[in-house]
Amino acid sequence: MKYVIMFTSTPELDAAVPPERAEAVYRRVFDWFGENSEQISDSGAELHPVSTATTVKYGGSAPVVADCPFSEAKEVIGGFSVLDVEDLDAAIAIVKTWPMLEHPGVAVEIRPMVVDYSHMQQ
Repeated sequence: MKYVIMFTSTPELDAAVPPERAEAVYRRVFDWFGENSEQISDSGAELHPVSTATTVKYGGSAPVVADCPFSEAKEVIGGFSVLDVEDLDAAIAIVKTWPMLEHPGVAVEIRPMVVDYSHMQQ
């Protein structure tokens, strides 16, 4: 089963982490990807800061482009990857080892991917 894992954090809380600690944890993140490479079915992607986001959304009669993120949440998605594992329990076991979880405001969202579109065939 494939799951998208989205790495989220709270920018204000990220900024409060001492640089030395952030660097040490980031090194462990690199190791984490290596240790879990057999279950990661993509190369993953780290995103630029949320301040670089552009959003296109419905604006009444036509799409509107905004130079900001659309989400009204305090958390932002900082990156994502795809796990290919047996089931949700296996995905959770891997995600529980995500090094950044020791920082406040960090979470990893796990969502199953739709991989079978046969129901849409006529």
